[in-house]
Amino acid sequence: MTIDRGILALLEAKPGKGEDLAAFLEQGRALAAEEQGTVTWYAFKVSDTTYGIFDTFENEEGRQAHLTGAIPQALGTVGPELLARDPDIRPVDVIAVK
Repeated sequence: MTIDRGILALLEAKPGKGEDLAAFLEQGRALAAEEQGTVTWYAFKVSDTTYGIFDTFENEEGRQAHLTGAIPQALGTVGPELLARDPDIRPVDVIAVK
């Protein structure tokens, strides 16, 4: 398996909504586990208001399926309540994997 692409998403919570955003991300793990094309999925915390998601894929089809899947749809639903701004979502090329 060659993992050569990913997505990095940074999420900025509204003041006082960091814990709610963290809970949403924890629930996202189950959704990511159901995705055939998602090889790895990480949710992380940078600060009290900044969170992120990093996922990896072995092909573009998997990445595109994820971008149109259940997690982005759910984020679109809760985003107006939890997020201070639109997510910063960036496709990335994975250079090395251990």
